[in-house]
Amino acid sequence: MPDPYGDRALLTSAMTKGYDGVGDDERGRLRRYLEAVVADRTAPVHTTVAFNAAYFGYDLEGDGYGGSPLCLEDFPVITSGECAPVLPVGAMVCVATGSDPLYAEIVYREGAHTEVGALGEIPAWVSGAPAGAEGPGRPGDGAAPRRRELLVPDLHAFGPALSLSAAQLHRLRTRRRWINEDGHVVVDVRYPSSEAARRDDVTAYADHLLTTAREQLLSPFVPVSLAALAGGTQDDDLRAGLLGLLDTVRGVLASSATLRTWGDYAMTRSSLADCWRDTGPLGGDDLRYLAAAVERAATPEKRRYGLTKPVTVYTAVGPRLRGFPGATELLRGVGYAAAVCRANVALADVLQGDSDQGLFENGSRVTLDDAFEGGGVWRSHHPGDAEAPGDPLASAGRGWASTLPAASEPESATALDPIDVPLADDATLDTGELLRSDEEEIVWRAPLRLAQLIGGWFPLHPYVVEELRGSHGARPTVRLELDHSGEVLDNEAAQDVVAELGDESGRLTGIIWPRDFFPGLLLELRRLHGGSVIRLATTRLKERVWIGDRETGHCYDPRVLTREDTPGSDRHGDSALGLGPRQLVMRTVRRCGLLTLDGHALMDRSVLPNAVYGRRPARSQAAALESAVADLLTEGLLEPALGSRDTWGQPHFPQRDGQRTIPLIGYRPAVPRVIHPWGGTDQGGEGLRGVQFVPGHLRRLRPGCFPSEVQRAAFREHCRGLGKADGWELPYGYTFVTEHTRGR
Repeated sequence: MPDPYGDRALLTSAMTKGYDGVGDDERGRLRRYLEAVVADRTAPVHTTVAFNAAYFGYDLEGDGYGGSPLCLEDFPVITSGECAPVLPVGAMVCVATGSDPLYAEIVYREGAHTEVGALGEIPAWVSGAPAGAEGPGRPGDGAAPRRRELLVPDLHAFGPALSLSAAQLHRLRTRRRWINEDGHVVVDVRYPSSEAARRDDVTAYADHLLTTAREQLLSPFVPVSLAALAGGTQDDDLRAGLLGLLDTVRGVLASSATLRTWGDYAMTRSSLADCWRDTGPLGGDDLRYLAAAVERAATPEKRRYGLTKPVTVYTAVGPRLRGFPGATELLRGVGYAAAVCRANVALADVLQGDSDQGLFENGSRVTLDDAFEGGGVWRSHHPGDAEAPGDPLASAGRGWASTLPAASEPESATALDPIDVPLADDATLDTGELLRSDEEEIVWRAPLRLAQLIGGWFPLHPYVVEELRGSHGARPTVRLELDHSGEVLDNEAAQDVVAELGDESGRLTGIIWPRDFFPGLLLELRRLHGGSVIRLATTRLKERVWIGDRETGHCYDPRVLTREDTPGSDRHGDSALGLGPRQLVMRTVRRCGLLTLDGHALMDRSVLPNAVYGRRPARSQAAALESAVADLLTEGLLEPALGSRDTWGQPHFPQRDGQRTIPLIGYRPAVPRVIHPWGGTDQGGEGLRGVQFVPGHLRRLRPGCFPSEVQRAAFREHCRGLGKADGWELPYGYTFVTEHTRGR
């Protein structure tokens, strides 16, 4: 059985590119391990929990994470009944108690609205309501929304040594102060924004790891560090690599023949079969009864005279399960998560097997309306044939929509609708990044923008503006010295330029930019205190890359380059006039698609024609654009992708389970330009076939074995590369395998 701390690391550099970029052998090794993890754990295993197992080293011999050298003191502390920050599924936490702390992994979460009936019935407005909603049709101000959530912690995830005894847990449950009677934690979660509240658990967990749990993520004691897998410690590299790893884990779970998924939660098919055969509480008989009850929930009583009114009933699965006799003990601890996921799978199977897109023979239509609140809210409506059919397992949120002033079908999204990916913020790109400000000099960094390239200017950092204005006036002349790393400059190397200084902002004007400067090129500027010289320098990359039609060997901001270095845009101007269909498509996707931090642009394919022309195009124009898209996809200059659209018409990427699938087109910016030993190049970026790079990683030793001094020193050097100047010492029981290549 593969082991995270074994001879071969489970997570590889190829996996940072996503599931589609991983070979069958690597997928197979990770799949076998994750299948064993799902079979070993009592709770369903979420994609984020599966990532934790492979990344932090979950031991299948009974110790869980207890054998992994994680720093427990870094875990965020939560207290039942209090306000808490966002804690997505997968977060490792410390549950506060009056005595011994409880170390746990959050393995499940759901909305815990208080307006729930004894049989799981809830008001219509709760189903699909946004975080912070205050009542029917009242979404709240949305600035910093709060939502009551139920978190299910796995209190035994860290092995017997860090788990409380059954008697201790019973006392805590009885007191209901730190955990409730079921061993769960109910908290009021505060979100930084309404957009953050809409993120799915996988995206939210990536944010959590890169911020709250950053020290844990970048620990050198994990089997193989994300920094080594992603090839750097820059935030952009880490985020892109982390999202790629999560996509790989999600794809591996979904592709397993022995697992079944509900959303991002994975269960073994054998456990589901055992549940259907079980005749006890929450077994097959109760699941059949639940499905029948949901089907009949909206069926009106027969009347002798007159027509019956339409009836709609919303049923929350979690509270409904508590109404079954004998279910109380089975819903304690992680058993609640298992029961809820099994019930949702059972309802989905009945829906797909016994109905026509949710329409049953009794005239009722049953659909999933909210996948988060109360363990999943199912909508039963009669008469069902009066509604347009659709995907019955798409979380439509019709309950909330029905309470809005103008309840209608969502309008189609425009090209600028927000996509659920890390976005580039134009305001932050203009501000620049302060690198150092000490007694000697001020150093800052910013990307070159298209408008600056055309206009011959560049912004100054506010610290420089303040100092220059105080000592040299509002329009001083300063000396600008350019150093284009590895390149020879002529007249541009030293220039006299004017600094136009306002009260808070300022810029250098009259700059003659070197010929091969382009939008997105990263520039580092420095000025000695009291001096009249500003030095501007570029930084070389380790290898040259292709980005669209451009080749460069210098560092750049991929977001600016994707957005502004488009067809029709150069130092002479910015216009789409005269562009052909292929160029128009590329320009529009890069300009109108929203950006990921690594410079990918994603756009809803259906709105491309309107975005290109600003109106509905003529039939011949639409056909030309579609032909151009097909050619660009065939040539790999654009890539197909799948997203989803929610009930408000808002698209999301990655695709969210339960939402209507929509096609996206994506622009992938950079391709390495690999130099072969005989001097040729491989613009496809495939490099030397048959060779796999293996980053440095930890390996567990057999009992009685110890690492050599060479490996101890190698580990310290590895840690310095991760940002700790004096390194770390190898944890007891582990050795370090240095980076190397392996032939396939």
